[in-house]
Amino acid sequence: MYTLTTFRSVPSFAIGFVRDLRVRWALEETGQPYQLRLIEFDERRSPAYRQQQPFGQVPMLDDDGLSLFESGAILLHLGEKAHGLLPAAPAARAQAHAWMFAALSTVEPHVLNLVSLLVFSAEEAWAKERRPALEESLGQRLHDLDAWLEGRQYLAGDFSAADILMATVLRLLGATDHVARFPHLKAYQERCTARPAFKKALADQLALYAPKAANA
Repeated sequence: MYTLTTFRSVPSFAIGFVRDLRVRWALEETGQPYQLRLIEFDERRSPAYRQQQPFGQVPMLDDDGLSLFESGAILLHLGEKAHGLLPAAPAARAQAHAWMFAALSTVEPHVLNLVSLLVFSAEEAWAKERRPALEESLGQRLHDLDAWLEGRQYLAGDFSAADILMATVLRLLGATDHVARFPHLKAYQERCTARPAFKKALADQLALYAPKAANA
């Protein structure tokens, strides 16, 4: 059985967005059981944890003694082992790989730049000056993605690990109207997050953190 490491508690703004959600979703899609290993936030600094996760982040996945970090790498590993996360045909699988990298390297940095500003620094004078440029660069990425999705249900043929990554990246913009501006992108995100595996994964993460947030 897989062991998924995540934090025992997180700040309220992170509930529903911790990156273990991506791994939970992938495991639910493929029907693979897993158990949780919960660590305290300060434990990420321990030498023992840094031997498994050099940057002290979550998630981390243990697969029979193999420790893997980075959500994209974990999904790639799971996709190679189980049916349902990556296409079987080599060409289609390669395209899904490309979109996995695109989600994390081309789209997510622009999303995080804006979201970090809005969450932590929105009222600062420098942030107000910086925001238009960040929104413009993000808007171009979303425009390009929307154009690709026209006439397509998913990024690379059937639903794949690439869609798990991209949909969870887009969810970070949930408090804004950036996705809603693009009809193909909006429909795509709704299509992905309507999947039962996503709903189960999200519900499980919320069940872990919500009671702690209520008592904080």
